[in-house]
Amino acid sequence: MPTLISAHQLSKSFASRTLFQSISFAIETSEHIGLIGPNGAGKSTLLSLIAKEQEADQGKISFANNLVLGYLQQKPILPLDISIYEALIQITSDEYDSDNIQLAYELISKMNLDIFPEGAEKKVGQLSGGWQKKVALARELMKRPNLLLLDEPTNHLDLESIIWLEDFLQKSTDVALLTVTHDRRFLQNTSTVIFDLDPQLPNGLLRTSGSYSQHIESKLMLLDGQKRLEDKRRNTMTREKEWLARGPQARLTKQKARIERAYEIIDEVKDLEQKNTKRALDLDFGNTAKSPKKLIEASHITKSYSGQPLFKDFSAMVRPGHRYGLIGANGSGKSTLLKCLIGKVPPDSGQVVVNEDIEISYFEQGKDQLDLNTTVLKIVCPEGDYVHFQGQPVFARSYLSRFNFKTQQMDMPAHRLSGGELSRLILARLMLKQAHVLILDEPTNDLDVETLEALSDCLSEYKGAVLLVSHDRYFMDQNCDVIWAFDSNEHSIINFADTLQWEEWFKSGKRQPRPQDAKAAIKSDTQNEVSAKTSAKRAGLSYKERIEFEKIESVISSEEDRLLKLQTELALPETQSNYVRLNELTSLISDTESRIAQLMDRWADLSERSQNQ
Repeated sequence: MPTLISAHQLSKSFASRTLFQSISFAIETSEHIGLIGPNGAGKSTLLSLIAKEQEADQGKISFANNLVLGYLQQKPILPLDISIYEALIQITSDEYDSDNIQLAYELISKMNLDIFPEGAEKKVGQLSGGWQKKVALARELMKRPNLLLLDEPTNHLDLESIIWLEDFLQKSTDVALLTVTHDRRFLQNTSTVIFDLDPQLPNGLLRTSGSYSQHIESKLMLLDGQKRLEDKRRNTMTREKEWLARGPQARLTKQKARIERAYEIIDEVKDLEQKNTKRALDLDFGNTAKSPKKLIEASHITKSYSGQPLFKDFSAMVRPGHRYGLIGANGSGKSTLLKCLIGKVPPDSGQVVVNEDIEISYFEQGKDQLDLNTTVLKIVCPEGDYVHFQGQPVFARSYLSRFNFKTQQMDMPAHRLSGGELSRLILARLMLKQAHVLILDEPTNDLDVETLEALSDCLSEYKGAVLLVSHDRYFMDQNCDVIWAFDSNEHSIINFADTLQWEEWFKSGKRQPRPQDAKAAIKSDTQNEVSAKTSAKRAGLSYKERIEFEKIESVISSEEDRLLKLQTELALPETQSNYVRLNELTSLISDTESRIAQLMDRWADLSERSQNQ
């Protein structure tokens, strides 16, 4: 495939902080690439280099002559005082060209931007954040790009819009995509190539072909090989250090090249040690000494906003140890329900009883709760040098280091932090307060995968109740016992077992019978699955399938032999020091394992059906 962009030995620093160093990559026509990496690794900066908004400190980016670039920024800037149609057509070189007019209305129709009473004449400034993001995406598509850069496109979108965006990107086969996202299910559903920008990696950036789950396997194998290489080099370094320590007389008998090589090995071990050192986040919400069994009770509550009903006749009991996930369209009333449940906003009817003996911590949507001109240190510790964490005084700088803040970051104003670092800062401040109930309103925005995993581990050990609003389906399913889904058509809240069950209901056009509770939904699904299995009769094998069945075991055996050879080569010392071959082998092993798994599934299917002959 023709190459659209080729980058060679790119390096970029911000102030005294190195973001990435000497990375190289290429983007080919029609590739759908997911760009991942830890917070602060420079993912958004890399997009801005490709978009020519910044320049690299070192290295070069080459662009194809036919490259047409679209760039959906994390916080797009839009003209707010004009209509949706005008916002799209003004991005073109000729507003009166019939092709441009046709494309504008085509995109308006595809993206449902004409569903408002005013249609496409609705002012952009009157739209919600999610709809404005759709307008921003449509403006970039008006450029007819063959490469589209997307920086955290799912942030602040509701789940229904994310599902729409997934479908839209999957069908955009004529456009190459480079998408920065930490939403693992979105990544799995939209990307066929992964770029992993991580200083831990041998070359700073790892490219793998395949899904996100396949990439994780490849990366783990690569890092494991890198760790084994460090151990081997460390043993060599120990011997060389012992030789160097024998004194000048012993060293005069050896070649000067060995002395130079000894120091090279020492430097190599230091570099490998730095790459292999992983600073895990130390998150802990703590636990209160005693918690009542009933924390919050809502009975038949109803709430409207500006005459429009949000939800009606909702009842729930919030108990310790349970996790409740809230999903729904933007403006459906998720944040309003949370405020009703904790007594900040009264319901129109019904009753909410909050146990007077409990404490509640609230992670609010958006970062406006922080004074961004205040230093990171003063945000968690306004006075003195110590914070009180779980009843004990802790040195404030040590406390911040638990959240992976470096010393130089602690004295900088908060506005210089990335979105993910700001979220970590809010979590750091939130954890200074012990609570029986945690309200987490969109905590996953901007957080990298490592932080999300640490937060999940922390929530699994928390004994209080958690009320969670998030568009990250993987995170929701990992942490929630029940999903409260807002049905804007019926103005009701429906219980689901997980987001997969909700998604199936949503994609079916919301015509299926609604489960009354999570247990009923699980039971219904189980019964349907059993019924389908028992009622389905597998047909026997066709002539071609019988031939395939006779040969498939030898094919599996051949693939297993190939896998063994690849694994043997991976373990060789010369392979461990050859990063290029190491990367190739991890990809080949992952592909071979996937192929064997598919063959085994096929063999099992053919074997079962052959018995019905």
